[in-house]
Amino acid sequence: MNNDAPAAASATIPFGEALRFWLKLGFISFGGPAGQIAIMHGELVQRRRWISERRFLHALNYCMLLPGPEAQQLATYIGWLMHRTIGGLAAGVLFVLPSLFILIGLSWLYLVFGQQPLVAGRFYGIKPAVTAIVLHAAWRIGSRTLTNAWLWAIAIAAFVAIFALRAPFPAIVAAAALIGAIGGRFLPQHFGAGGRTANKGASSGPSLIDDHTPTPPHARFHPARLARVLAVGALLWLAPMAALLAGVGWAGTYTQMGWFFTKAALLTFGGAYAVLPYVYQGAVDHFAWLTPTQMIDGLALGETTPGPLIMVVAFVAFVGGWQSADVQAMFAPWLGPDGMFVGAALAAVLVTWFTFLPSFVFILAGGPLVESTHGQLKFTAPLTAITAAVVGVILNLALFFAQHVLWPAGFDGRFEWPAALIAVTAALALLRFKRGVIEVIGASAVAGLAIQWIR
Repeated sequence: MNNDAPAAASATIPFGEALRFWLKLGFISFGGPAGQIAIMHGELVQRRRWISERRFLHALNYCMLLPGPEAQQLATYIGWLMHRTIGGLAAGVLFVLPSLFILIGLSWLYLVFGQQPLVAGRFYGIKPAVTAIVLHAAWRIGSRTLTNAWLWAIAIAAFVAIFALRAPFPAIVAAAALIGAIGGRFLPQHFGAGGRTANKGASSGPSLIDDHTPTPPHARFHPARLARVLAVGALLWLAPMAALLAGVGWAGTYTQMGWFFTKAALLTFGGAYAVLPYVYQGAVDHFAWLTPTQMIDGLALGETTPGPLIMVVAFVAFVGGWQSADVQAMFAPWLGPDGMFVGAALAAVLVTWFTFLPSFVFILAGGPLVESTHGQLKFTAPLTAITAAVVGVILNLALFFAQHVLWPAGFDGRFEWPAALIAVTAALALLRFKRGVIEVIGASAVAGLAIQWIR
């Protein structure tokens, strides 16, 4: 086997050119995971031919086995495959960084000018559209996952558990994983899972990293390398957490955010919509960092900005930091009114760090290990059951959003029939006419402005 082949292949992809592409991707990655993966497939497989169709799908299926934002992990994986660790870090960071800065700016505008008629009107139209988008996500995942009665039963049980019994999301994930492990052993025909595929259409001609390009040395599994990368990842988590503990204590808002969003990062099987109920339970119900209405508004902002949808956590952190007494007490004596922005922006940066650090560790340390076990039923069956449970959880999230959008003052208050009309129209546009998310949000924002003007 010629081990020089991968080095030669990667040498034909200049790092500077790859860097420019990853930066561009960070600004154009709209449309959620499906849209982001489609963009990468079109650019990397079909147009640039940096990687073959089969190698791209192999990387995508591997990322689907991990918790975390699969599109960002896919970018990290391909960058790592082409240019080692520095390539993976560059691809993953640039996928997230533009959306972080954009969301910090939009969050500030939301808190300062959110009650202005122009802004309020847009949000009035966008929020029912977000309700339809979440419902569409449940349908999209469910149509791909719920292929038999066992998986339907898991989805229904998960919905009942979170809707009626108020069960915590981690408990639902754990129970589903256990059921999947048992089902994979005794009913393998019902708990097998195929890999996700990208858009149809193979690349024309050979690729720089082709089907038969040998795995480069840095992508092969070595126990020593695994231990080294895990140690660095642990240090990168422990160092800021120790600094927060020393600076603000365990009860401090920053520390609690770091710990909470670390747990959230490990529970994002099934994409961002799957972890949103857990974020809601913690950020709204338990910590009261923001209100239910603000949570919906944050998801609306997340849907309209590039980058992974899980970046809504930056909005949650910004609002929580802005409204936190202990955060403002840290900065107000030094910066005065500007301390509110600095404290909130630092919260958004910290939460982004704790949310995405596990994804980099999974790729850089666990990539070769997980790839070697991909396709084995004992690993895919629990994921299949978890994804089925996620469908029920997301449906509960859609009902939660519908309640707060259509009855903002509670069921005893006025029913917002204009919002209901926007939600139904948005759902039809997504489900029946297959319109894009950004297109639906834009039209809904215009409708909200028109309603605001009429009123």
